[in-house]
Amino acid sequence: MKIAFKSTNTLQQLTKSKTHNTTLDHDESGIYKLICKTCNKAYIGQTSRNLTLRFREHIRYITNNDPQSAYAQHMQQNIREYSSIKDTMSLFKPIHKASILVPYEQLLIQTFDHKRNLIPEQNRGEQNPLFQLIIDYSLT
Repeated sequence: MKIAFKSTNTLQQLTKSKTHNTTLDHDESGIYKLICKTCNKAYIGQTSRNLTLRFREHIRYITNNDPQSAYAQHMQQNIREYSSIKDTMSLFKPIHKASILVPYEQLLIQTFDHKRNLIPEQNRGEQNPLFQLIIDYSLT
């Protein structure tokens, strides 16, 4: 006779204290927000790599005076100082499926733009009526 199913619910597992996920947000990929500490406006971005690598790229663009990111442009044009990753960057939504990164990013960009919390250098993209319905619904 062979066992076909074995329960993983043991007394030890049921009494074990719950621990939070020890993975830091900056080790994740997905939709992120960078804050300008001077004006408190946000840059919304997406990456399929971890946030630490992406943050380093933004800082490199700033220090090399390279306008590849709207966040770097904002910092350079307005002579703003950047801060550490912990003070500046946060993960909105961890996403591991590359095909949905852009739609989520667009939704958040348009949401922040609608609330006037987006840095002016950020490309807002085309206004999608579906996004506008979602924004209007979420604000009510």
